[in-house]
Amino acid sequence: MYEPIRTPSVHSPADDADFPHRSREEELDIQLAGHLAALLAVTDELGLGPAGDRIAEQVARLRGAPPARHAALTDAAPASLHRRAHALAGRALVVAASRADTSAAILSAQRMDAHTEALAAAAPSGHLVGAH
Repeated sequence: MYEPIRTPSVHSPADDADFPHRSREEELDIQLAGHLAALLAVTDELGLGPAGDRIAEQVARLRGAPPARHAALTDAAPASLHRRAHALAGRALVVAASRADTSAAILSAQRMDAHTEALAAAAPSGHLVGAH
């Protein structure tokens, strides 16, 4: 009644594909290095040299080469930059935890804390940041 399918399905796995495959660990390394490199850019824009150096060390360890560093100034408010850095550090922390990279996780958590403190110091007294 039905004619059999003569061509392979586009949904079947390609066992003999010619493109390189990366392991889960390699993919996580790439993600973590990307999040840390973005955090480094914001950290450099904030002028936090020693913190930037520590982040650059982690990026170099993950990529095998030191990152390009430059402060591309966006004229963003410091509070906005601290919020962005906090979010990037949080993303890096999630990936570092899933990768079981203790040194990157500790650094990410420390940066989150530092940016939280900077935001709290910049907030007017008596008001909670993000409270409604």
